[in-house]
Amino acid sequence: YPSSHYRNSIQQLELPQRKAALIVPAFETLHYRLTFPKSKAELLSMLDMGSLYTFRYHVWPKGHAPTDYAKWRTATMPYRVAWQPDFEPYVVVRRDCPRYDQRFVGFGWNKVSHIMELDAQEYELLVLPNAFMIHMPHAPSFDISKFRLSAGYRGCLQTLREEFHQDLSRRYGAAALKYLTAERSL
Repeated sequence: YPSSHYRNSIQQLELPQRKAALIVPAFETLHYRLTFPKSKAELLSMLDMGSLYTFRYHVWPKGHAPTDYAKWRTATMPYRVAWQPDFEPYVVVRRDCPRYDQRFVGFGWNKVSHIMELDAQEYELLVLPNAFMIHMPHAPSFDISKFRLSAGYRGCLQTLREEFHQDLSRRYGAAALKYLTAERSL
């Protein structure tokens, strides 16, 4: 969508005065060439025909399921969603929002930890009803290959996740327990 669409959404939702993360619903194609849809209606048609999918539907549905794509199909107004474990949407936020945690470079947990921090700071998670992005296929990154092939890499990531949970507990107290509880129940 053109940047003017996002600017209008930011103004209408009074984002400068509000702690909110605007979620841009993500889709993907398996085709290397794609005529980008010019509207939500066109995107929905492509989705129904199977030339687009909700992002990572086949691989990691938990990452974007809280966006509630079924609701998005008919939404005309932004709607609030709740944080869930492993949620990693693409968001538009104010510049003064919490930064990404620099422990999570490469592949794994950068967006997940960022959304947890936003939720811990009581940001509203608002899905934009007329915005969308499409992920195009590309070769796997070096970092995802390391994640898949190296038990050491995955072990380090797990240690960093545990540190992150401890830091959240220190900063947000009992309110951060839900993140650790959710993590342990997975």
